Amino acid sequence: MENIQNLPIDIQTSKLLDWLVDRRHCSLKWQNAVMIIREKINTAMQDMPENEEIKNLLSGSYIHYFHCLRIVDILRGTEASSKNIFGRYSSQRMKDWQEIVSLYEADNVYLAEVASLLSRSVSYEGPALRRQLAKVQQLQQELSRRETDCQSSAADLREQFYASCKQYGIKGENVARELQALVKDLPTTLREVGRDAAKLEQQIQLYAAFTKFVCDWDQPVLPLLTFVQLRGDTTFYEWRTGGAPAVIERPVMEEAPPDTVTEETIDWGDLGGGTGTEGNLDVITLEDGGVDWGISLEPKNTDAEGINWGESETPIEIEIVDMGTDCPEGLARGEDALSLLETPQTRCQFIDELMELEVFLTQRQTEMGEEGDVVAMSQFQLAPSVIQGQTRQQIQEMMAQVRHLLDRLTNRRMQHLFMILASPRYVERVSEVLRQKLKQADILVLKRATLAERRQEALEEQASLEPRIDLLIERTHQLQKLIAADISKRYNNRPVNLMGVNV
Repeated sequence: MENIQNLPIDIQTSKLLDWLVDRRHCSLKWQNAVMIIREKINTAMQDMPENEEIKNLLSGSYIHYFHCLRIVDILRGTEASSKNIFGRYSSQRMKDWQEIVSLYEADNVYLAEVASLLSRSVSYEGPALRRQLAKVQQLQQELSRRETDCQSSAADLREQFYASCKQYGIKGENVARELQALVKDLPTTLREVGRDAAKLEQQIQLYAAFTKFVCDWDQPVLPLLTFVQLRGDTTFYEWRTGGAPAVIERPVMEEAPPDTVTEETIDWGDLGGGTGTEGNLDVITLEDGGVDWGISLEPKNTDAEGINWGESETPIEIEIVDMGTDCPEGLARGEDALSLLETPQTRCQFIDELMELEVFLTQRQTEMGEEGDVVAMSQFQLAPSVIQGQTRQQIQEMMAQVRHLLDRLTNRRMQHLFMILASPRYVERVSEVLRQKLKQADILVLKRATLAERRQEALEEQASLEPRIDLLIERTHQLQKLIAADISKRYNNRPVNLMGVNV
């Protein structure tokens, strides 16, 4: 018997209520009794004395049997004046709560209820709160990561914006105006390129001599490049006619139109009123109430007051004027007023000839590097002095000059400037593309602020969940101890272990 007395009673918390019902400690219909008790508790809570401890017991928690016992103990002190000579309380408050305790103790209803509360806290409320807390913490991490991504993406977009502006050679404060200002400086830049082309005399002479010696080529090579090397970036008129113009009228560059769309209104004319004297339509109201619209099926005489169709006995002479005859000689107007490097056709030809010269110099440098080629050496013994007097180092320097000039005309900035020169609307397209990057960066900044607000809300929710979980853990452990002590009394104070209490 002593050994049995020391053996603990292990009960799984999830099976506690079934264990109590199976061992006849509680009735199977305990829930019906609890419903009656809950109604009485709700009625009794309407009339309670001003006591801080009672307020704490009744606020935010489920009132069970052990709470009712504590309330009765408190009322014994607050309602002591209501005791009669027989030691009973005449206070209705005390009677109500004593009745509630008695109903709880009948058939051990209280034990079934607190066992149900413990099982629900362990199996449902605790895990639900922990899942909610984990979800809130995960949401904070996700929002924090997205905040970082938004900040990084916004910085990348701004960096791309300023990198693009740097390629165009602008600051980015007012993209459209700065791009148009660059185009205004483009003729000056092209004139400098034309002046630098004068340094290519030696390269052009070498190429011409080489083609004549090797291929017996009598036609002029690199005509446009030779022209620019001698005269600079002159007007297209001078290239076309051979003489410099007396007057140059450069075309005015159109400003980029605004993006606003104007509605076309339809002019219906002045219809006037309903009478024929006020409007354009000859409308006459008849005596019988009808309307005469001035339309008749009978032919009318139009002798003197008829319609003049413009017929005349004297024939009209039409003078045919040829296009361009009204333009005086020596006046460069329109395309003729543009420089050779401003005109797309001649600019492309100029770049092609530069590339042709570059390819020749590259090939010549490679050939001169093959010093062991005896056949090549003997072949150029009869070549002109301009060919024989060149060294590989000189060829390399010539090629560097040509490539530098090519790069100045074909770099990304110049390509965009030529496109702006050809189409003013290109300015609007480029400006819109660049502005979109800044708009997207601003949107990402606003999105980051919204994410920060949501993360703060999640943090506040976490701050409200953690005390609830701590309070649930505390109350669950209290119930565990009270239930274990109550069951232990029923089995001669044997130790009772409620298993699986992990909130």
